[in-house]
Amino acid sequence: MNRNTFLLVFSALIIGIGFNSFYIVNEKQNAIVLQFGEAVRSDIPVGFHFKLPIIQEVKKYDARIQTLDEEPDRILTVESKYLLVDSFIKYKISDVLTFYKANNGSFNSLNSLLGQRSEFVLKNNFGKRTVKEVVSGERDELMSIMLNSLNDSVSDLGVQIIDFRVKRIDLPSNLSNSVYERMRTERNRLAEELRSEGKEIAREIRAVADKDKVVILAEAYKKAELLRGEGDADATRIYAEGFSQDPEFYEFTRSIKAYVETFESKSDMMLIDSNSEFLKYLNQKKSINKE
Repeated sequence: MNRNTFLLVFSALIIGIGFNSFYIVNEKQNAIVLQFGEAVRSDIPVGFHFKLPIIQEVKKYDARIQTLDEEPDRILTVESKYLLVDSFIKYKISDVLTFYKANNGSFNSLNSLLGQRSEFVLKNNFGKRTVKEVVSGERDELMSIMLNSLNDSVSDLGVQIIDFRVKRIDLPSNLSNSVYERMRTERNRLAEELRSEGKEIAREIRAVADKDKVVILAEAYKKAELLRGEGDADATRIYAEGFSQDPEFYEFTRSIKAYVETFESKSDMMLIDSNSEFLKYLNQKKSINKE
């Protein structure tokens, strides 16, 4: 190797070591300096920094807010009823050194621990409450209690919980089917009760209507009989007055009326003595004709 080649290689090595001796931390990062695997510095501000080449290593982690959204947890209430609780956690690194030591710098390890501890907080708080209190009670107060409790439980992980919130609460599928069946049975029972009440009311209305009908018909019949009686009385009075004024004419009109009613139907047949009082005026007509 000639001198020029050696100088070129040496220069490249120096440049490489120089580049490896500096690093930049931006506002979206947390950084920690390791020396032979041991953390030697963690309170690194934003900016341009120097480290010992080769023997020191810089680890950078996202300083922004992270979101953990896992599968729903099966939680037991104070009534011994299971609920499927779907929740999420928003957090950020608050102490990068503690984060590195507790999780070996792994977000996967951190998320696993956060999931376990959030499940414990959910079980601890939901286990003291009924389904009604959890679903329709003071949700904001419950979320605040769980947020504080979770923050206390993760202080050794080097993170701060920004938000811990329940997105959705469901019943397990088998319990949902059972609740649905009970609801359907209850609705059917209520519908049957309403139908029975409706039939009873209809019978009562029909009975009242039938009673009113009988009363109305009776009143109408009574009035009709009164009017008929009054009419018959007037007719009797009129006939009596006419009879007293002209008895012969009155008797004649009665006989004519009897003839009309008797001979109105051609199918009628009567056997009457020709000298009967009934044929008095007909016999008189024959006598007049003979004269």
